[in-house]
Amino acid sequence: MPASVVVGVQWGDEGKGKIIDILASRADVVVRSQGGNNAGHTVENNGEVYKLHLIPSGILYPDTECLIGAGVVIDPKVVLEEIDGLKTRGITCDNLKIDPRAHIIMPWHIKLDSLSEKLRGKAEIGTTGRGIGPCYMDKAERSGIRFYDLVHPVLLKEKASLVGEIKNLYLTKIYETEPMDVNAIIDEYIEYGRRLRPYLADVSVLAYEACKAGKNVLFEGAQGTQLDLDFGTYPFVTSSHPLSAGVCTGTGVGPTVIDEVYGVAKAYTTRVGKGPFPTELLDEMGDLIRNKGHEFGTTTGRPRRCGWFDSVIMRHAVRVNGLTGLAINKLDTLSGIGTLKVCTAYKLPDGTVIRDFPATLEELANCEPVYEELPGFDDDVTGCQSFDELPEVCKSYIARLEELCECPVKMVGVGPARAQNLER
Repeated sequence: MPASVVVGVQWGDEGKGKIIDILASRADVVVRSQGGNNAGHTVENNGEVYKLHLIPSGILYPDTECLIGAGVVIDPKVVLEEIDGLKTRGITCDNLKIDPRAHIIMPWHIKLDSLSEKLRGKAEIGTTGRGIGPCYMDKAERSGIRFYDLVHPVLLKEKASLVGEIKNLYLTKIYETEPMDVNAIIDEYIEYGRRLRPYLADVSVLAYEACKAGKNVLFEGAQGTQLDLDFGTYPFVTSSHPLSAGVCTGTGVGPTVIDEVYGVAKAYTTRVGKGPFPTELLDEMGDLIRNKGHEFGTTTGRPRRCGWFDSVIMRHAVRVNGLTGLAINKLDTLSGIGTLKVCTAYKLPDGTVIRDFPATLEELANCEPVYEELPGFDDDVTGCQSFDELPEVCKSYIARLEELCECPVKMVGVGPARAQNLER
């Protein structure tokens, strides 16, 4: 392994949880690098289903050290709920550590998130309303409250009093709504800090020392490449960097320690939220794929938009992440739906055909997908134990995806269980 990165390479929700769980079972250390509880990994382990939002997937393995890096924004109430929920199911969290530099989502972030979306009206971004963006805004503005502050009551009171007063001005003067009780918030968060203090540790040092010692270290990202703040479909993106490069800035390790970068995709494409989606299927086929694939958000329950596999966004992901291999999930969903289509390029309004992903939303909105049709299959592939057991038509489909994406496919998922992941 020894130091590997797993990233989503579409718009998130690609099934990274299962791939991360498989690799986490072989890891000594698992590190979460960015995002907040607006993301979620669904993991099926030993017949149990776990929905994780902030805690790394390695938490299911008591001997695996689980680290939350500085690039993650943490809602302390949510992380405590996760810890308590796992403990009731017999999962210890004694192997969890949180970087002191990680920023804290405060109640005003959540309130401002929903108010900002409401103010945008039809131009809303489609956030999850969990305060992620406003928290990252404060981080960039250098007025954020960090995990170190949370677990030190004097610091928390000092910083939250000042920031809370400023946020109340936003609430009352700009949004014309009621102010928040800052003192009550401080009291509540002091208690969260007291409970979370045992998890404080310098994740940058722990991750680096593990890599230097030759341990198997797995860096997990949240969301997907197309939601990256710089290289995604801006402004319909998240507020952090889900790319492999985000691992370095989010955990405090340099790129030279990373050996493998795995990209996770579906055998088709989905996205949640607003923004252009060239291969989106707004018909019965889209509904069929959504229902067969159970395409509803882990965190929000929102129905996902569904479309055909898009190799243009995949080549973009291969390039910007430096992918060394792909994991293609949910091949089983395509069984029995007829002829399959794959987007190989985009056509512009003037008839020009392009193979590279456009740099701007305005250009993407004018793109029409160019499709290649491939034979479908009716076989039940969920019981296949190896790649060689797949029907030839499935092997041909995967081989064509490899050619179009210009990256080897190293894993193929034929169901949600770990045993339904075929490694090559």
